[in-house]
Amino acid sequence: MSLLTQEEVSFYAENGYLLHHKQFFSEEKLGELTSIFEEQLAQKGSKLSDELDTPHFREERLLKFLLADEVLDLVEPLIGPNIGLWSSHFICKDAFTGRATPWHEDSAYWNGRLSGYDKIVTVWLAIDRSNRDNGCMRVIPGTHRNGFSEYEPVDGGRNLFPTQIKQIDDRNAVYFELERGECSLHDSRIIHGAAPNTSPHRRCGYTMRYFSTELKVLPEKNPNFKIWLARGKDIAGNPFVPV
Repeated sequence: MSLLTQEEVSFYAENGYLLHHKQFFSEEKLGELTSIFEEQLAQKGSKLSDELDTPHFREERLLKFLLADEVLDLVEPLIGPNIGLWSSHFICKDAFTGRATPWHEDSAYWNGRLSGYDKIVTVWLAIDRSNRDNGCMRVIPGTHRNGFSEYEPVDGGRNLFPTQIKQIDDRNAVYFELERGECSLHDSRIIHGAAPNTSPHRRCGYTMRYFSTELKVLPEKNPNFKIWLARGKDIAGNPFVPV
């Protein structure tokens, strides 16, 4: 069942993003996901809070959420009925110290790992309230049609990534302000980033990333990386984890 209207699907195609100001997980289910995140945070050791990448590789309880109809019903209208689970990431910006996320395209960090990038969508689920004060995500609308950008180095200690896109005009940036349980969706190619969290409020989100199985994940470029068939059938012959 599609959770998006045709107007929302058209808006996403034109702009490369969509804000979904509705709860798609029940409060009980969201509470369960939050508990798993808090466990992961407690176990992170010397890692920074924003470095909890691919947590579903080590915590299979997360597949209950990543493969849930609630989220796949959001994704299907955007990339079609044949859906692969590409990745997930707990991105937590601690109060006062959360690092900036430099302007980037997700696709640039995955360059060469898939056969294409035109049908990859990220669902960014707000575990905490996300706003300008605590460093919410922001995008440059329409930049998902521009191809790969040119990057330059930045201070890796104060930023989540060591590089950023050169010469960004951010006057038209859209800020993704979300309440807990709401989400945004964005194309893997759109230019986006976030300011540091200088507020007293933590900002945590769970990114759930999906691709159309029309795209091929290249095994030789993804050693020890696991993908799941989330819905529909495999079109390109991908190395999915057996179910």
